[in-house]
Amino acid sequence: MPLELRHLRTIEAIAQYGSLAAAALRLHLTQSALSHQLRGLEAEFGVALLLRERGTQLRLSPAGERLLALAREVLPLLRQTQEELRRLAAGNSGRLRIAVECHTCFDWLTPAMDRFREEWPAVEMDLVSGFQQDPLPLLQSGQADLAVLAAPENAVAGICIHPLFRYEVVGLVSPRHPLAERNFLLPEDFLEETLISYPVEDRRLDLLRDFLLPAGVQPWRRRHAELTVIILQLVASGQGVAALPAWAVGSYGEKGYVRALPLGPEGLWQTLHAATTAAQAALPHMQAFLAEVHTSVAANLPGVEPWREP
Repeated sequence: MPLELRHLRTIEAIAQYGSLAAAALRLHLTQSALSHQLRGLEAEFGVALLLRERGTQLRLSPAGERLLALAREVLPLLRQTQEELRRLAAGNSGRLRIAVECHTCFDWLTPAMDRFREEWPAVEMDLVSGFQQDPLPLLQSGQADLAVLAAPENAVAGICIHPLFRYEVVGLVSPRHPLAERNFLLPEDFLEETLISYPVEDRRLDLLRDFLLPAGVQPWRRRHAELTVIILQLVASGQGVAALPAWAVGSYGEKGYVRALPLGPEGLWQTLHAATTAAQAALPHMQAFLAEVHTSVAANLPGVEPWREP
């Protein structure tokens, strides 16, 4: 008779209730069936599991204590997993690991995650560590469940793209810069400037990809910074110009440390996207998280508007 989960449940019940009769009642077995189960297990391993003291009182033997330790380790994990499976079947549990391509996305993503947790506390949420220049392979390999990305370039088999919202990219200059008096910036305004940007490929910088390069403009000099706050500080101190989503300017714009200007007379607008596998897209908690982003982010961030079908 190999060791089975029912044996662990039996040992646990005996230790908890102190008698075969009470344990059998708890396990919905007859006392004779419970005794037969124990005898078979003792015969299999050649050890006694129970010791009798003062007539009818039972005590676990050292072998029984070892089984009890195993039961206390295994059975809670089993019950937890069973409960998680039930919640999954009911559609109110799951896992949501998020990979982020956009440097400034944490400004809105973290509050959205907090609001989502209030409604879906059983969903395990996490951020995949670090900035991801190409997060789609993480979806394909199962290391992430959702990726936030600025501009998906090509369709990928099995990957669903979900437009989240539109946002304005603004040019940033020091209040003391001559360009600060403009109503908006033109591509040629960047010709003799030092452009401060994140250290990513040009095709991933919306300012270059969609504003400067189509006009045949390359800034005079380039400087890179890893953090948004460093970019803002460099611009504020007059060491160059930059372009960021309007929501990322924050207190630097409110306090007048930098001047935010539209790029072109109509402004430069981009669409932020999420990507999931087709299987993840169908899950209730994923649909609820995407809906949370649609409703809350567009209502609370500056320079953002709901995405609309073109």
